[in-house]
Amino acid sequence: MIVRKKTEVKTVDWGNGLSYRFLLEADRMGFTLCHTIVRAGTKSRLEYRRHLEACYCIAGQGWIEMADGSATHDLSPGVLYALDEHDAHFLIAAPDTDLELISVFNPPLLGDERHTLAEDAFSQY
Repeated sequence: MIVRKKTEVKTVDWGNGLSYRFLLEADRMGFTLCHTIVRAGTKSRLEYRRHLEACYCIAGQGWIEMADGSATHDLSPGVLYALDEHDAHFLIAAPDTDLELISVFNPPLLGDERHTLAEDAFSQY
């Protein structure tokens, strides 16, 4: 059995927030589980070419927007989104409050991955 407190896990500044990485590849569970904080007022260009990701919103407000502009979805507590096709997207936090997500990655992360956020390319790992 694995039992961890938030104060005990690896914390990574991923560019526009923090990722508390509760489960990693070394734990041999087959997925990663993170508590992800997206800083208020940020817009992140993201794409996971080697991982599938699902996120469940637990606090704050924001939006997920497809890179091609085909859809925008509101994020608030109780909403899940899943990037089931390695979708390039924008993750946007409302200007006045951090967005908090529980994120699951498959295959699992090693633990030190960070985004390279730029205005002209989608960050990936």
